[in-house]
Amino acid sequence: MRTRTLVVTGLLVLGLGWTAGRAVGPASRPAADAKAVADQAFEGFRQGLATGNWDAWFATLSDDFTFWFPTGKYAGQHQGKAQAIEFYKYVSTAFPGGIRITEVLRRSGGASTFVYEFRDEGTLRGEPYKNRVAVSFDVCGDRICGYREYFGSDGKTN
Repeated sequence: MRTRTLVVTGLLVLGLGWTAGRAVGPASRPAADAKAVADQAFEGFRQGLATGNWDAWFATLSDDFTFWFPTGKYAGQHQGKAQAIEFYKYVSTAFPGGIRITEVLRRSGGASTFVYEFRDEGTLRGEPYKNRVAVSFDVCGDRICGYREYFGSDGKTN
C-alpha cells in the first residue's frame, strides 16, 4: 500500500510540476488553435480586400501589431494597430472596387507563423491589376501580432 501511495504521490507531483512550469494564457495555445486563429484572420483579411470593410480583420489584430510592406507610401516596418488601420484603409482607396483573391495557392507554416500564397486581381487607380502575393501572419495567443507581405509580379499578370 505504501508503494502505491508513493507512486500516486510521485505522479501527482510530476503532473503539478509540469503544469506549474508551462506557460499559462493565450500564448500557450496549441498549434492547432494558432492555425485556426490565422485562418479566421485570413478570412477577415480577404473580406477587407474585397469590400473595404476591414472590421473582421481589425478585430483579429493585437494592439502591438507590427507590419511590413515592400513598397510605396508604407514601405518598411510599422508598429501599432492604429498605424495598421490607417494602412489598410489606404489600400482600399488605391483599390476602390476592391481586390478579389481569385485563388489561394497554398497555406504553410506552423507553431505561430502561417503564410498564405494567393492570386488576386482588381483595379489599381483605374488600371487592371493582377498579382501573386504571399502574406505572413504571426499569431500571439488569439490575435495576429505580425504581418509581412511579399509580391513580385508586374501587377498585370499573376
